[in-house]
Amino acid sequence: MPRLRPWIIVAVLAVVAAGAFFFLRGRGASAEKWRTQAVDRGAVEVTVSATGTIQPVEKVEVGSQASGTLSWLGADYNDRVKKGQVLAQLEPSSYRTAVAQSEANLARAEAALAEASRNFTRSKELRARDVIAQVDLDAAEAAYDQRRAEVKQAQASLQSARVNLGYTTILSPIDGVVIARAVDIGQTVAASLSAPKLFQIAGDLTRMQVETKIDEADIGRVVPGLSATFTVDAFPDDTFEGTVRQVRLEPLTEQNVVTYTTVIDVSNPDLKLKPGMTANVTIRIQKKDDVLRVPNAALRFRPPETPGKNGASGGGRITAVAPGSTSAAGATAGAAGAAGTGERRMRGQRGGRGGAPDSTAMAGGGPGGPGGGPPEGFKRQMVYIVGADGKLEPVRVGTGITDGTFTEIRSRELAEGALVVTGVQPKKGQAAAATSTAPGMGGGPRGGGMRRF
Repeated sequence: MPRLRPWIIVAVLAVVAAGAFFFLRGRGASAEKWRTQAVDRGAVEVTVSATGTIQPVEKVEVGSQASGTLSWLGADYNDRVKKGQVLAQLEPSSYRTAVAQSEANLARAEAALAEASRNFTRSKELRARDVIAQVDLDAAEAAYDQRRAEVKQAQASLQSARVNLGYTTILSPIDGVVIARAVDIGQTVAASLSAPKLFQIAGDLTRMQVETKIDEADIGRVVPGLSATFTVDAFPDDTFEGTVRQVRLEPLTEQNVVTYTTVIDVSNPDLKLKPGMTANVTIRIQKKDDVLRVPNAALRFRPPETPGKNGASGGGRITAVAPGSTSAAGATAGAAGAAGTGERRMRGQRGGRGGAPDSTAMAGGGPGGPGGGPPEGFKRQMVYIVGADGKLEPVRVGTGITDGTFTEIRSRELAEGALVVTGVQPKKGQAAAATSTAPGMGGGPRGGGMRRF
């Protein structure tokens, strides 16, 4: 056999090496690395967030029913006042004149009544002796009744004048603190169709309330008695507690958004909270402690399509990567426990497609409701785990409430510690791949049936 030339051997080796390189590169390109996170136990809390304004529980605007020039002020900002205390005085000269005139009119009417009474008495005596006609007696009686009515009218006018004179003295209607003053000495107060506001008095400032507007999408879960927390910018490190007292039925529409005013009672013993402060409110709708939970990113994740043979979509072999881990073996071993029940899980998945979920998949061991249906708030969603063979396996799980980050697991398809896929691990030199979200699959703020701002 003739001896091969060296350059031919080198060329053959180069072709073999290039083929092996491209073959291994193609296999490596088809493999994907996934970000995973363990299913754990913890608290899941459903909340509704909004902003509101802090107001006193009792707040009264003090006005004036009389017009005139303000001649004296007896209260200023932040002054504590008692019920019946004089706050201000209008110039009373014109009202005193009206009282004096009414008194004179009453005296004149009383004098006329006395004269009519004497005439009526005399007429009755003359009629008894048949000196005057009956018509004269009737006229005297009518004059007497008229003068008596005029006296009553004069008395009413005098009472009205005295009341108007009393309106020139502005009194406090409640015990409280003056939080607003709208007038100064010498200012003219004109009370025509409505009483002008002179003072604003807040009652007990140790009891406050937060008036917040809740969107119509969330108001169905807000009921009196729920606990709430809020913060204010003046004290960012302090968290204040409150209780929902009232959900007002009056709808408020602003820019085509319907909201409902919700009132939250707050204790303010140290007087930190002041009227008008903006509160960032969080209302606790529901909270569950020590429940099995899955990250919402796992519910949103859907595996990207990868090209298979003849251009068809198919999944290549994959390697699970645990968060913060450089070894795929540890992540795959962590998912093996969950994948070991794949046969029973897939039977439950197929059974759940056509009708009620598999009874063994429920947290309580059965559908839960008396009629055989799922318990309240129960819904089916999809997550993915890495199987023992290194491929993605879909798992349909029953979910409950969500806090926007984690969602409660209410079925038995996943065990604590199982690794669920939350996204694609970015390759070197590439940006993180975006995960796709299937329409209608939860995991966002509405994933557990409750909206979170």
